[in-house]
Amino acid sequence: MSDSRVTILLLDGVGCGELPDAADYSDQGSNTLANLAKAVGGLNLPTLAALGLGNITPIQGVPAQAHARASFGRMAEQSAGKDSTAGHWEVAGLVTDKPFPLFPNGFPAELIHSFEQAIGRKTLGNVAASGTEIIKELGEEHIKTGCPIVYTSADSVLQVACHEDVIPPDELYRICQEARGLCAGPFCVGRVIARPFTGKPGSFKRTARRKDFSCAPPLPTLLDNVKEASLPVVAIGKVDDLFAGRGFTETHHSVSNADCLRLTVEAMEKTRTGLIFANLIQFDMDWGHRNDTAGFAAGLAEFDVFLPNILNHLDRHDLLFITADHGNDPTTPSTDHSREYVPLLALGPAFREGVDLGIRSTFADLGQTAAEFLKVKPTPHGTSFLELIR
Repeated sequence: MSDSRVTILLLDGVGCGELPDAADYSDQGSNTLANLAKAVGGLNLPTLAALGLGNITPIQGVPAQAHARASFGRMAEQSAGKDSTAGHWEVAGLVTDKPFPLFPNGFPAELIHSFEQAIGRKTLGNVAASGTEIIKELGEEHIKTGCPIVYTSADSVLQVACHEDVIPPDELYRICQEARGLCAGPFCVGRVIARPFTGKPGSFKRTARRKDFSCAPPLPTLLDNVKEASLPVVAIGKVDDLFAGRGFTETHHSVSNADCLRLTVEAMEKTRTGLIFANLIQFDMDWGHRNDTAGFAAGLAEFDVFLPNILNHLDRHDLLFITADHGNDPTTPSTDHSREYVPLLALGPAFREGVDLGIRSTFADLGQTAAEFLKVKPTPHGTSFLELIR
């Protein structure tokens, strides 16, 4: 059994430049990190700078290093689409060839009818909309009628918003599980998302009790292979949702970056082998989707200040990756994900520093490298770069 440990810190939505096919997704010009830095007059990220973040792409305030502490590069998404589910699966070594379906004009009447029959309630909405805007628009009617609000976005998602005093979160989760069961075949969206909210008309607010219901990966991922090797697999953040609850030995669900970072350190203190996979969702959920440049910059600064706590827990058996699943450029008119490269930082006390890993053709190279280091079954896709950094 391997005595090694891999930790993946995934900064949700923190892309680093448009992919060659970005125009196909109307994302030309997107560069989450570089454009954000320009918008706020420069980022102050000394820890990430020392690791080599500025060596990946020019970022105002984050200078490139002659002697970066980490190996660095960027990864292209080979999967079709730009959603969180496909991005996380690809990081874990599984490329999605067929994109999840999109519903820019709302969901077909037959799906909505089946859903309403299953839950015993009519629904409101059934449009593509901003989550905060649609509860502002339909929240009062929802309270009066008890009808869930159904909507989608530019991503492959079916979202259900309900006021917690009208339909409590546990009931909302049951409703979303019904939707997940119906979303199959041509309706197989990547995720069904429960969106609880509270408040009164004019001051509605979404709560932290969001829950995602993903479809299951069609093939084993890095997580499945590590678990099959009888090694621990700790999921932190919303990773458990994105892999449909599969491939873990321990889960800690949170939508707070601060909580997830604290939980990561706690996991490192007690889990000496296997895989720790943490997702930091606030970059995407709270700042990217809301085009909040100040919040996004502050969130990165907070992560940078905390990061030494994680680095101090690394020993010679450790390999740490810092990456993302897609972009979410807060400086563009769009409030949706952006089709971008993602940063790649790889480090550990036993590994070489400052290796330029270049442009990797798929996120799956990370998963394949982790699999080789942990001495578990190879992932379905990807090429390991372990020998480049060993």
